Amino acid sequence: MQIRPIGIISTPFKEPKGTPIQPVFAEEDHGTAEVLPEYSDALADLAGFERVWLIYWFDRVGPVQLRVTPFRDTVAHGLFATRVPCRPNPIGLSCVRLREVRGNTLVFSGADMLDGTPLLDIKPYVPGFDAFPGIRAGWFDKPGTDRTHADGRFAGQGAGAPVATE
Repeated sequence: MQIRPIGIISTPFKEPKGTPIQPVFAEEDHGTAEVLPEYSDALADLAGFERVWLIYWFDRVGPVQLRVTPFRDTVAHGLFATRVPCRPNPIGLSCVRLREVRGNTLVFSGADMLDGTPLLDIKPYVPGFDAFPGIRAGWFDKPGTDRTHADGRFAGQGAGAPVATE
């Protein structure tokens, strides 16, 4: 398997502490996703979408933890029942509001990632496919806290940019 960045995400957030933990808590926080020139033609027709999924690499997280106390709770949960970034494959996913496509750059709001984050992919948000209102959301239905910004508990020295793996 090979994973290579298709671009870079720029945001106002230089460190994990104080970064919004989800795009819903970051509507006023803008960012850009600059796509490498060789992929710029793939942005055709994207401007017609209000929201897009940005898929990226958590390049500055700590080691994998199988049980974690997430930002929105006060008790530990299994990693896969959370959105904590220190995962076996540190892949991030954010549904952001697309403000503009400017050449090979996406301008968006809902920035909840760190400045310089490697961008892996972009997919359009399609309400008919991606929205399931009223479904159960496990412990998120009654979170133990209302935290909206990170406190730095999952930060690490960085795993570096995505690398080819076999």
